[in-house]
Amino acid sequence: MKHLARKRFGQHFLSDAGIIDAIVRAIDPQPGQPMVEIGPGLAALTQPLVERLGRLTVIELDRDLAKRLREHPQLDVIEDDVLNVDFALINTARTAPEKIVTGATAAPKLRVVGNLPYNISTPILFHLLDRVDCIQDQHFMLQKEVIDRMVAAPDTSDFSRLSVMLQWRYAMEDVLFVPPESFDPPPRVNSAVVRMLPLEAPPVLNVGLFSEMVQVAFSQRRKLLRHTLGAWLDARGFAGHFDVQRRAQEVPVQEYVNLVQALEAAKAA
Repeated sequence: MKHLARKRFGQHFLSDAGIIDAIVRAIDPQPGQPMVEIGPGLAALTQPLVERLGRLTVIELDRDLAKRLREHPQLDVIEDDVLNVDFALINTARTAPEKIVTGATAAPKLRVVGNLPYNISTPILFHLLDRVDCIQDQHFMLQKEVIDRMVAAPDTSDFSRLSVMLQWRYAMEDVLFVPPESFDPPPRVNSAVVRMLPLEAPPVLNVGLFSEMVQVAFSQRRKLLRHTLGAWLDARGFAGHFDVQRRAQEVPVQEYVNLVQALEAAKAA
């Protein structure tokens, strides 16, 4: 029986064999690597991945699709909303109990892939950011305009809160354009595939404070920062120098990082 795409899950099933092959080549799965696929759907990407890996964990919310996926002996199926899934626990579960106890071998980091539901793609990205320490890399199909914001340079129209919140922790690259006709049913937007590599030596910072600061900065992006971030800094008694005569999109990621680190240093002094 053909599965009908469900709008409430944002389902658009990849069907272009050439695009599927290009995505698999970009991911470059190797035998035995621990990998998790988010939203496998009708297994268009799942099948070539598991053929190369030998085993694959998949996260699927749709119970009908999850039932189909369980028929595949090489798949470990998690039937749940990805936002409820703790990726650190998936990682730990793949390591033998005796190795966890002795510490003889560290659990290999997860590779995470998927055609993310476009209606909740940003929450998924932030959910994974909380568990980035256990992840080797991420390859996601997303709405093209979302990826444009993810990889945007400062002082461009696409540079946004999403840009800052991801670029401080990942190196990212737009690796493949995917047109609407590659899906069934076709979405009304262009898509693309992004590669996300966690930085090996990320800056040390208070992530909660950083997130709050960046949200305040971009809350009124057309106004100068003195109206938003400037007032926020004054309320915290910040005595350092930061040019608030700019708009949020004009400030490089490193300056936001330096600012939150200066705030934390002043608090500790």
